[in-house]
Amino acid sequence: MKKITRRAFSVLLLAVLVIAGLTVYVLRYIDHGADWALYFNRLNSGSSGELLDRNGVVLAAFSANENDYAADPLTRTANYHVTGDYWGRTGTGILSTYWNRMQGFSLLTGTTRSTAATTRLYIDAGLNNTAYTALAGRKGCVLVTNYKTGELLCMVSSPAVDPADPNAEPGEGAYINRALSSVFVPGSIFKLVTAAAAIETVPDLDTRRFYCEGKGYIAGVEINCSGEHYTQTFEQALANSCNVAFSKLATLVGQENMVKYVRSFGFLDPHKLGDIPTAAGSYPTEFVGDPELGWSGIGQSTDLVNPYAMLRFVSAVGNGGVLVEPTMINTGKAPVKSRFMASDTADKLRQMMAYNVSYAYDGDFRFGGLPLCAKTGTAELGGDLTSHAWFVGFLDDETHPYAFVVLVENGGGGLSVASPVAYRVLQHCMRLE
Repeated sequence: MKKITRRAFSVLLLAVLVIAGLTVYVLRYIDHGADWALYFNRLNSGSSGELLDRNGVVLAAFSANENDYAADPLTRTANYHVTGDYWGRTGTGILSTYWNRMQGFSLLTGTTRSTAATTRLYIDAGLNNTAYTALAGRKGCVLVTNYKTGELLCMVSSPAVDPADPNAEPGEGAYINRALSSVFVPGSIFKLVTAAAAIETVPDLDTRRFYCEGKGYIAGVEINCSGEHYTQTFEQALANSCNVAFSKLATLVGQENMVKYVRSFGFLDPHKLGDIPTAAGSYPTEFVGDPELGWSGIGQSTDLVNPYAMLRFVSAVGNGGVLVEPTMINTGKAPVKSRFMASDTADKLRQMMAYNVSYAYDGDFRFGGLPLCAKTGTAELGGDLTSHAWFVGFLDDETHPYAFVVLVENGGGGLSVASPVAYRVLQHCMRLE
């Protein structure tokens, strides 16, 4: 009897182990089945398809026998961080991030579809070519979105690489998408964030005056400025990009409120462009005292911003405080919208950014009369390092509702270096249908 009991227990234990093993296998198959099926050679997957831009330009095409890219070398290179390559060298490329979906893998049959599939993007390949050419080999990135629809029209990171050229020599960081996967000291573009917080928390803001004679002091610590602005309004302080005024504003807002607004605007969190993750930024969230808080309010201190997060911010400002989440793949689904900031706050920022262009940037001369709302940034890095050059904003135009971010890494001045890139890109945008 004892022997029968032991045998029954052994059979039962074996059955439990088999069931447990099958459960683990099924779960892993659901999670990794497509990777297993396509692991050895993607050329033998049995699927075929095309990756197209918004105008039908072929960015990549694949079949059971061949993997191709666009015919034009500039198009392949300028759009590299959008398309990626068939082996996933850059983490943001459609060809790697969405490969299993494009192959049509079935969990039931373990095979891929035999019919051709087409994936269409909102990206305009020609606009990407213009942006990449405008960066002229410098490290940096350009982003453009339609802030009414969320369509991401332009995403360029430089340097890039020609994925079809086996002899290509990739530049430093060529596989990194600076628009999504990196963070940078923001400098004065961050004053837009401080301004938004001040609009909602500092009483009598429009009647306050801010005095600057090239430097100021917070708790005995000197805050240097790029010029002598003397007595100025809040609106003039943003146009002058006055460090003295905005360091003072940050202390008036207070660190608790500054952290609240920085967090609510999404600068501390990673985001997703479809299935593609972005890098999270940083800001001093623990107590640092008023002098360091002042520096954080002007985009220095420990501030780091992801360009895509800044694109979301200026898109929402342009759209009256409503954020339409940027989308790169045309899925036919309705865009995702949310209230990002109060409409009155967005309207005030829009007016101030338009004033920046007319009052401080000589907009008619520099930008050919474009209905531009913008902010420059020259982010100091310390030591002998050259500053990052930023230019961010949007067109206040119902027919051409485009928001943009331009970064030239270690480029120098935002107005002198980044804004010409933006102007060239926006000129192309004005020709888009």
